[in-house]
Amino acid sequence: MLFVGENGAGKTNLLESLHVATQGFSPRTRHDQQLITFGSEGGSVELAVRDGGFVRRPRVMIPARDAKRATLDGVALPSAESLRRAFTTLVFTPDRLAVVKGGPAARRAYLDRVVARLFPARSQLAQEYGAALAQRNAALRRVQLGLSSRDALEPWSEQVVALGASLVEARREAVAALSEPFAENTGALGLGEGTLAYEGEPLTPGDLQAKLESDIARGITTLGPHLHDIAIADGSRALRPFGSQGEQRLAVLALLLAEIALLPSSPLLLLDDVLSELDSRRRRVLAERVGSIEQTVITATHRSALPVDPAQVVEVSHGQAR
Repeated sequence: MLFVGENGAGKTNLLESLHVATQGFSPRTRHDQQLITFGSEGGSVELAVRDGGFVRRPRVMIPARDAKRATLDGVALPSAESLRRAFTTLVFTPDRLAVVKGGPAARRAYLDRVVARLFPARSQLAQEYGAALAQRNAALRRVQLGLSSRDALEPWSEQVVALGASLVEARREAVAALSEPFAENTGALGLGEGTLAYEGEPLTPGDLQAKLESDIARGITTLGPHLHDIAIADGSRALRPFGSQGEQRLAVLALLLAEIALLPSSPLLLLDDVLSELDSRRRRVLAERVGSIEQTVITATHRSALPVDPAQVVEVSHGQAR
């Protein structure tokens, strides 16, 4: 499906609504109030999603002065983000370039989302590790202030080591799974020999013990997977410092296509402004590769930007679609 319209017509808002309704959050911002029309008391988005012979109905409500809520088929969910367990949605927006050009935190967050999609049984690992890390950091600050003994650190240190090792293992498995399809897609898109490498080692009790004095002095844990990174490169050339914006865009697309190849079923794929900086050959390669995905939505300012015939064209003008 192709959404066509002038800049500012509302194409991105439509894609954002699809993401919110199937994932429970915006790909653009974590501040829910930014999703509400100025002067409104709130907003909501609801979809009818055909799933085999069934129709699922996710709905997300965002009040202006309260926390957002979500239902699925009329049943309240514990959180809006719970929708991710029912629907798989992948998105490309221009700010997704942060996965390549941004700092390590953006790549860690991306990789943890991949882990959750590829290995659902380990989807909570990053959150569990983060919770144990926060507890250890709080204990470090109490020791620093003389409010607690060092013995109080031990249980949290053990959890950080155990959960950190499991998280590193899951991340490495995800990187290993992505590497071959990533390289294949970078080659097809004309980027070159795309490579991925996980940078970081699992923690050991000895590692934390060796850093104990400096950790207490700083009040934070200075080793662990919360500081690791993922190297994204064209051969031996790292794309974050040495890739052009066009190459970084191709790398993000190659990652997206690589992840799709690993998923057990086709996701909803949302591609916002993906064609504007691609030449005609790369546009065709991308169009051919997403053509086999059951549901893909692409935005463009002109119909001619897509080199194949879409199943449906939606014209967007002044916030209205037809």
